[in-house]
Amino acid sequence: MDLDDNACYRAFSMRDARFDGKIFGAVRTTGIYCRPVCPARTPKRENITFYPSAAAAQGAGFRPCLRCRPETSPDLGAWNGTSNTVSRAMSLIEQGALDNGDVDALATRLGVGERQLRRLFRQHLGASPIAVAQTRRVLLAKQLIHQTRLPMAEVALASGFGSVRRFNETFQHLYRKPPGTLRRTEGVEVSATTGAGATLRLPYRPPYDWEAMLAFLTLRAIPHVERVADGAYVRTLAVGGDIGVVRVAKGPGNDLLVTLWFAKVQVWPAVIAKIRRVFDLAADPDLIGRHLSEDPDLAPLVARRPGLRAPGAWDGFELAVRAVLGQQITVAGARNLAGRLAEAYGQPVDLAAAKTQGLTRLFPSAQALSVLDPEVLPMPRARGRGLIALAGLAAEDPDLFGPRGSLDEAVDRLVALPGIGPWTAQYIAMRALREPDAFPNGDLGLMRALQDAEGRRPTANQLIARAEPWRPWRAYAASHLWAHDAATDPKIGAAYAA
Repeated sequence: MDLDDNACYRAFSMRDARFDGKIFGAVRTTGIYCRPVCPARTPKRENITFYPSAAAAQGAGFRPCLRCRPETSPDLGAWNGTSNTVSRAMSLIEQGALDNGDVDALATRLGVGERQLRRLFRQHLGASPIAVAQTRRVLLAKQLIHQTRLPMAEVALASGFGSVRRFNETFQHLYRKPPGTLRRTEGVEVSATTGAGATLRLPYRPPYDWEAMLAFLTLRAIPHVERVADGAYVRTLAVGGDIGVVRVAKGPGNDLLVTLWFAKVQVWPAVIAKIRRVFDLAADPDLIGRHLSEDPDLAPLVARRPGLRAPGAWDGFELAVRAVLGQQITVAGARNLAGRLAEAYGQPVDLAAAKTQGLTRLFPSAQALSVLDPEVLPMPRARGRGLIALAGLAAEDPDLFGPRGSLDEAVDRLVALPGIGPWTAQYIAMRALREPDAFPNGDLGLMRALQDAEGRRPTANQLIARAEPWRPWRAYAASHLWAHDAATDPKIGAAYAA
């Protein structure tokens, strides 16, 4: 946020929710940091210091407020739209890149030097990558304490702490009390190993077009693997060798209700990170909407759907397979074909939570598809060979579709893979790599959405030039154009994207 301290103080004085998650105020007289919406009395101006992230406030020696609970604030930051390197790094940190690795390895994956990465984090978040990772771990643990009945030992592991001892020491140091005392309600503890599931609330920055998100996922729900019913999305998922089920529904406030059925709680941080990416919970719709609304063609589309998100993907390989299957056929056709692959080659799932939801399979792994004979696949032979070759490469390199380098570098790397063209590469970058500026300019739906009154559509080159002012949010512009195309002609628009 490019705000001076006086503007930040006005936001706190007014309890302005627009700044929630963007700034944090640390009170020197109490040693506590708060959100702008904190119900406590606003401190005197001379007693409060402002920070761009919870990690920065915590790194300066302040502890989280027990009233406004910073762990429940929207996960936003000054880096949104200004530093894609920080955005990619944050995504990798969420996935546990610093749990077993160091900052140097993280920088290498991002294609920058360690010193440059540290400088960017200081510039945009006011804290080091390690401090950010540690703060996220603590805040997730506190959220699990408040919102679940997990035993404290499982809370420690589910939030990324390597040991219960380290978990207890951290909370004792930070909150000056044992973690168990932060649980405000009494009740019987329920272990994740019982299969009962645990529900969390993941906050987002409003507005949120939940209906559009569900419509997008419904059209692409792979039979046997995922489904949408009763206003909720549910699917099977394998993370870190553990198989579980995820259910996501709209919460009563500005949050999503997420239920996890994973017996191995150590995978929970990675699962939650996937949910956040798929449902685009870190987006700032006000910031993105203001920028895109400067374009006269996009302004009415943004006004019609102010909370539209750019949906992510659960797994890069799964999305790549879907994109390859969807080449030259409809989305519904690709979905059904993916369902046939899942039924034939996906690992069976024997979990009560899955059976209740009518789910029976995982999506086929790269290893499972890599050993198949292309002749057995229900698709053109050349496409089948490309799919098997792609699966072989993904089996050899599990991080093949992970964030690595810049957007242009990622697209160049993806285009070199079998069966992946420029459109597919941009689509994978948009959904799996969560690149906010990815833009599949060769997409027919985008061209159709921008056709003039006489029905003339821009070419791919004209479209890429037309989209230049939309940077760095071209992925969101594409989402608005696709939604407009689908609404204009549902029969045609329903087939957009893979």
